Amino acid sequence: MSRFAVLLRGVNVGKANRVPMAEFRAMLEALGHSDVKTLLNSGNAVFTSIRRGTDKLADEIGAGLRERFGVTTPVVVKSASELQAIVDGNPIVPPEAEHGRFLVAFAMAPDRLTALESLRPLLLPGERLAVTAHAAYLHCANGLLESRAGEALLGKVGKGVTSRNWGTVIKLAALV
Repeated sequence: MSRFAVLLRGVNVGKANRVPMAEFRAMLEALGHSDVKTLLNSGNAVFTSIRRGTDKLADEIGAGLRERFGVTTPVVVKSASELQAIVDGNPIVPPEAEHGRFLVAFAMAPDRLTALESLRPLLLPGERLAVTAHAAYLHCANGLLESRAGEALLGKVGKGVTSRNWGTVIKLAALV
């Protein structure tokens, strides 16, 4: 049995893509996973499973979301060790006061992360971007709402990824 984190892109933001977290937990349990816990209301969960392939897990969860909620969205699944490697491999560890201004982008396919290099020309003074094989890290020094790179990450450029602020990533790592 292994622990995993699942992150959904763009759920429960505005009126579209509504996924009630209690029902999301129930859906994950119905798929055969156990010890399911959700974090916040933005499509984060951790669970235990006998299955090991993150690609297959992501596909199954995506199918469940479409069937149960009518929601089609990118689903990213990371094993506990993958999530810990993302935390440990952070090249721009922010101070605690900056956790809300620091985004980590997750993807199932490495080429989705590589595509985020296109954010570099959008960086404002004081902002930093690091793209690794496991995740991309963006520090929005003046806040997410003031960042052109942050806006692009949350928009079309980041369509195949999902992002979480550093505080949420730390909480997920502790749960998993």
